[in-house]
Amino acid sequence: MKNILIAIIGLFVISCKEYKTSKIDSEEQKEKIQDSLTLELNKIYEKDYINGFSVAIVDKSGILYNKGFGYADIKTMKPYTKQTIQNIASISKVVVGLALLKAQEMEVLTLDDPINQHLPFEVSNPNYPEVPITIRQLISHTSSIMDTDFYWSKCYVLIDSLSTTEKATMSVPDYFNPKEDWLPLETFLEKMLSKNGEWYHKEIFADRKPNETNQYSNMGAALCALIIQSASKTPFNEFTKQHIFEPLGMKSTGWFFNEVNRDDFTKLYNEKTEIPHYIGLTYPDGHMISSTNDLGILLSELIKGFDGVGELLNTNSYNEFYKSQLTKEQLEEGDDDNLGVFIEKLVSNNVYGHTGEDPGVFTVMFFDPTKKIGRVLIKNTESEQEEAHTEYWNIWNKMEKFQDKL
Repeated sequence: MKNILIAIIGLFVISCKEYKTSKIDSEEQKEKIQDSLTLELNKIYEKDYINGFSVAIVDKSGILYNKGFGYADIKTMKPYTKQTIQNIASISKVVVGLALLKAQEMEVLTLDDPINQHLPFEVSNPNYPEVPITIRQLISHTSSIMDTDFYWSKCYVLIDSLSTTEKATMSVPDYFNPKEDWLPLETFLEKMLSKNGEWYHKEIFADRKPNETNQYSNMGAALCALIIQSASKTPFNEFTKQHIFEPLGMKSTGWFFNEVNRDDFTKLYNEKTEIPHYIGLTYPDGHMISSTNDLGILLSELIKGFDGVGELLNTNSYNEFYKSQLTKEQLEEGDDDNLGVFIEKLVSNNVYGHTGEDPGVFTVMFFDPTKKIGRVLIKNTESEQEEAHTEYWNIWNKMEKFQDKL
C-alpha cells in the first residue's frame, strides 16, 4: 500500500512538472507570435503614412494582443500607446445600442415605442405625418430622417478657441464651428427636427414612409441617445458610464474632455498637419473617447454576449442586439449584409462590428462569431493618398493572419 501511494505521488509530481513545462512553452510560443506581429506592424508604420495607431486582438477570455505604434504627437515624439485615447467615430453607435437594450431591461422604454412617447419635443416626417417613427426604425436606419448638408455644417464644434496663428498652421475643415457654438444634445436636435425649430427644414425627412428603406442616419442615432436620456431621467453620458463603462472597467472612456485625462489624448492629423480637437453636437453618434485597451474590453464583452455569457445584458437582450433588424425589402437588391441594434452584420465576411471615420480618425472593430475572436484598430491620421489606405488595411489583414495563432 505504501509503495502504491509513493508511486501515485511520484506520478502527480511528474504530471505537475510536465504541466508547468508545457505552460512555460506555451507562453514562450505566444510571446514569439506577439513579437512577430509587432515586427510586421512596425514595418507598416515605418512606411510613414500613419503617424500613430493602436491595435488589439481579443477573445472571450480578454485581450490577447494590444500595442500602440508611432506617435500621439509627432513634434514632441510622444508615443502612441495602447492607453492613448481619441474619439472613435461611429463605433460609438455600438454603445448607443447597448444602452438602448439596458434601458429596455430597466423597463423605461421598448424598441417598438413611438419616439414621441419619450422625446421632449415632437418629431414626425412632414410628408407622412400620420405614420409614427419608432425607436426600432432609428436603430435600423429606416426612420426617413436624413443627414443633410446643413446638418453637417452645424454639427462639428471646436473644443478650444484658436488663435490666428493656429488657424494658419493647422488643418481646419471649413465646417468646423467655434467652441462658442456648443449646444446641448436636446437643444441641437430640437432646432433641427422640431417643426418650431430654428433650423427645421422638410428636406431633413425623405419623401418616403418611415420603415420603408434603409438610409444611414447619424441624427437618428443621436435621437436614440436623447430618448434614453429622457426615459431614464439620466444624462446619456452618465447613463453609459453607470451601466457600461464602469461595470466593464473601461476607465479611460467617456464622451467629453472633462470625463477623461486629456493628456492621454492624441493629436489628430491630416497627413502631417495637425487637426484641432473637436466634438459633434450629436456626440453619441460618433464622439466617444476611448483607447484600444478599453475597446478591447468592450469587444471581449460583445463576444461573450454573442456566446450567451455576457455580463452587461441578459440573454434576451443580446439575442435582440444581434438579430437582423432589416427585411429584404428594406435592403438594396443583392445586399445580404444586415444590422443588429447599431451593430453591423457583414455576411460576406462573417463578422459583427462597426467602422468609424471622422477628420483625422479612422476606426474598425469587428469579431468573427464562429471563431469567437475579434480585432480593434484606431489611428490618428487621415490621408488622400491611395498608399495610405492600402497600408491601413494591411495592418488589419496582418492582425487577421496572426489572430488564430494567438
